[in-house]
This record gives sequence, C-alpha cells and structure tokens, in this order.
Amino acid sequence: MVDLTNVIVSPDASLREAMASIDRNAKGIVLVVDRARRLMGTVTDGDIRRAILGGMSLDLPVALVLEQRAASSYPGPITAPVGTPHAELIRLMNHHRIRHIPLLDPEDRVQDVALLSDLVTEYELPLTAVVMAGGFGSRLRPLTEELPKPMLPLRDRPLLQLTIERLRDAGIRRVHLTTHYKANVISEHFGDGSDFGVEIRYVEEDQPLGTAGGLSLLGEASEPLLVLNGDIVTDLDYRAMLDFHREQQAEMTVAVRAHGFRIPYGVVEIDGVSVVRIAEKPVSRHFINAGIYLLDPGVCRLVPSGQPYDMPELITRLLGEGRRVIGFPISEYWIDIGQVEDYQRALADAANREL
Repeated sequence: MVDLTNVIVSPDASLREAMASIDRNAKGIVLVVDRARRLMGTVTDGDIRRAILGGMSLDLPVALVLEQRAASSYPGPITAPVGTPHAELIRLMNHHRIRHIPLLDPEDRVQDVALLSDLVTEYELPLTAVVMAGGFGSRLRPLTEELPKPMLPLRDRPLLQLTIERLRDAGIRRVHLTTHYKANVISEHFGDGSDFGVEIRYVEEDQPLGTAGGLSLLGEASEPLLVLNGDIVTDLDYRAMLDFHREQQAEMTVAVRAHGFRIPYGVVEIDGVSVVRIAEKPVSRHFINAGIYLLDPGVCRLVPSGQPYDMPELITRLLGEGRRVIGFPISEYWIDIGQVEDYQRALADAANREL
C-alpha cells in the first residue's frame, strides 16, 4: 500500500505545493481530495509542466487546474475499486497509457494508488538512451587534457557514470555512447555496461559530428531515443518526460530550463517617436535549451550521414516540415558543465546534496 501522506492534497493547495509533493513522492501525481478524502481529481507532473510553459503562477490553487479541465470536457481520472485484480489494473494502464490509478472505496474515498512500477517486476522504460560523449571539452582545459569531459570526477565517480546510473534507475537498459576524444578512457571504464546494470554500445565518431550527427550512425531504431549531452548533470524524471511526449503526440520533445537575467538599465518602449512605457532594470525571462531530447525513431532519418550536424539544425528542419516539436520544462536539478566555473559549482553542489 502506498503511503498517501505526500500523494493527497486539498483543492486549496497551490501548484507549487503540488509540485513539491510530486517531487517527494516520486509517483508523478497527486490526488486532489475533499475533507472526506473523496477524489475530486488529479494533478500530474505533466499538468505542472504545462502550467510552467503557459506562464501560470505556481501560487494559484490546484482547484483552478480541475476547473479548467471541466471547462474543456476532460473525462476525469481513470480509477478502479479497491481490490481490483492486478491483471485488470495493468490492462487499464496499458489501454490508457498511464502508470498510476487511484483506488477508491464505494464512497469514492481514496484508499490507495496502484503503480505500474509495483505491478510489473523490473519495469523497463521503453527508451534507448544516447549520450553524446565525444566532445573535446576545450573550455575546460587543463582539466580535460588527460580525461574526456564526461569522465571528470564528481565526488567518487565520473560524471558519465552518474548519468548512466540515473538512466538505469529510471528503467532504461540500453545505452549508446557516442565517443571521439579519448574514447578508450570511456570504454575501458564502462566495458559492456553489465557492471552498471545496462547494455552499452559504443558509437565511435571518426570526426566530431556535433550534438546530433552521431544519430546517423545508430541504424534503424524501434523505440524512442532519449538523447543527452554528456556534460549534463540532472535529476530529470525521464518517465515523466516520456509520458509528456506521448500525451502531446510529439515527434520531438526538447527539455527546456527557465532562465532570467536582469537588464542593468531602464528599458524604454518607443512607438514611433513617443515613449509609451519605461521599466527600470526589468528581468528578461526565457526558456533555454537544456541539452536533453526525446525523439521518435523516424526522426533520425533526417540527420545527414557522416557529417557534422547539431540539434538546433534538426529542430529547425522539423519545424520547417511542420512536424510537432514541444518543450518540456525542467524543474529538477540541472547544470551544464561547459566551463571551469560550472564544474566548480557542480563540485560544490555535490558536496552539499546527494547527486
């Protein structure tokens, strides 16, 4: 039985509080209940990320999400009675492409939550991960004179090992590593991956092929590809990203990170010659590319063979062809170790928290 402490919230709880509960319970969902613990609706990880993308204040109550759903003819959450056989719960999850079902008593009160990961032993995420680990790490010299950037130590293990362990813990078993600079250092450490609970295939680039070019060397894929830059450290929930990708029927999902910077001057808005508004030292907010992508298998066919090609080029091509490309906001820990000061910050973070 699931501990409901961090799974149920009141309709007055804020989206921020719901997000914190989802982070604590690691189930990807909270159940909104009334005072009698009767189910009113659910708020998922995807709901929170859509709110972030839409610029919605996280201080608004979760009841607002339920109201918006009701106005859009949302059919309501999939539920089942307490005592429903496991086989039926798995069938419902597969049919509706979900991974959690609230279990209710005859008065619609929440008694438990069925989780796919509990019902299916060794639940495997249907993804193949591709980690781009071939860069020179020029901006990190002299640290990368002897080691490729993904092998820089973070506490007691290489950065790339931390990435692979998190992929494994998410249920991802197949990992491709694209390598070039000091490729032998990587292959000698990881071998075939069996010591780390994954199956590793090495894709060696004869020349640097950028952040997407190595995809042309993989051959035909039969399942979605999770592509990561090799210098990223993150707690991103890959299951939630796949759920979001499927729900939005996207061909490519780009992980994005909210980033703001303060303009150190008063900004004057001009219409013709007239001043219409002035803002003193405003904060400009944008979403930045976080270096993590989810691609449908067919997308790799658009990558030219054996030549340098970057993800922005692939995204631009997909958009030009009218393909569906969506953003997935990261609220979890994330850092791109591109420069020495980034690495120093990651080391400090690792000393103060579990990475």
